[in-house]
Amino acid sequence: MGVYELVRSEDAAGPAVDLEAGRCRLSPPAATTASPAAAPPRQRLVSLDVFRGITVLLMIIVDDAGSFIPAMNHSPWDGVTIADFVMPFFLFIVGVALALAYKRVPDKLEATGKATLRALKLFCVGLVLQGGFFHGVRSLTFGVDVTQIRLMGILQRIAIAYLVTALCQIWLKGDDEVESGLDLIKRYRYQLLVGLLITITYMALLYGTYVPDWEYQISGPGSMEKTFSVTCGVRGDSGPGCNAVGMIDRKILGVQHLYGRPVYARSQQCSINSPQNGPLPPDAPSWCQAPFDPEGLLSSVMAIVTCLIGLQFGHIIVHFQKHKERIMRWLVPSFGMLVMAFALDLFGMRMNKPLYTVSYTLATAGVAGLLFSGIYTLVDLYGYRRPTIAMEWMGMHALMIFVLIACNVLPMFIHGFYWGDPSNNLLKFIGIKA
Repeated sequence: MGVYELVRSEDAAGPAVDLEAGRCRLSPPAATTASPAAAPPRQRLVSLDVFRGITVLLMIIVDDAGSFIPAMNHSPWDGVTIADFVMPFFLFIVGVALALAYKRVPDKLEATGKATLRALKLFCVGLVLQGGFFHGVRSLTFGVDVTQIRLMGILQRIAIAYLVTALCQIWLKGDDEVESGLDLIKRYRYQLLVGLLITITYMALLYGTYVPDWEYQISGPGSMEKTFSVTCGVRGDSGPGCNAVGMIDRKILGVQHLYGRPVYARSQQCSINSPQNGPLPPDAPSWCQAPFDPEGLLSSVMAIVTCLIGLQFGHIIVHFQKHKERIMRWLVPSFGMLVMAFALDLFGMRMNKPLYTVSYTLATAGVAGLLFSGIYTLVDLYGYRRPTIAMEWMGMHALMIFVLIACNVLPMFIHGFYWGDPSNNLLKFIGIKA
């Protein structure tokens, strides 16, 4: 994200600490004179990297353990599991970092161009990694039919949220002096307005869009196409088969460009082994095998809101200097969002990751705020860095780890070296069953 400007923190024990988006430095005592050449090197603000590293580790754990520990797997539909926090955590910390990366923007057009280029690169990387170009860990073939390529994915969603949030930070900032929480709201009122308009638009589309009956085809035995009809004709349905999120993706992206292994295939309606995958029950609904993208268009609209929430948390680092003041200004909205989330869930707006509902947005952002506050307190306030050094390293190399591990690039690379037969690969040589 670049080098960020320093924000002095005055109430730390010992030498005063200058904190910023990704870096901090120790300031010498006032009585000490030192030349600029003798200034100590600037270090990264550790809590950002540790938070990101914990998220990466959580992603790896749920990917590996989710197949046999239901609590580690994504919820089949309504409800939230540990795995459902990974994506919002990434989006939240992107927003925090953007507040610091674009604290001052001398040339808005240049900054806009750079942000757009970064987002485009990230989107294209996601298109290659999750669009179907690679055929699996044990397959030594690659390539994708562009008429069937999956258009959306994790990195694509992050790219969209990153771009919109970056543009808000570049263009939608006031010049008000910030001395209180109310001043902070006034300075960034247009960003908050964007988040509110996005939320209203999402709810209007989710609950007001008419979803007609629809059909889809899947390949059956002998490569024969089998057609399924789904009866809808409703508005405001939040079930797997007739929601507006899936309908918009089918209309705009095309059903052939959606994710082919929907999460609701593990629901009780679609699997006799629920919450794990299993054979279809005799009375399974017709939509059980229909493609559905968990990173679709309308759900990605609410992902932008998560990133904007993180952006506001980053503003607190920029404008408030004391540790305790920052932490309190993080804790209050975090608990507030959790209360609102559970209230909405109680009154029928269920927490749902595939739809990225408002209650889900608030709940995951609230937990992200609490976790970030805790990490900041332990690492940047009290200096407990040694226990988190591994997380810090993972956070500094989050994209590389995601590409190599989560997208199976490293396992596929290892499988690509073998003796005579593909089953005689490096994993077998070191005693790991491939």
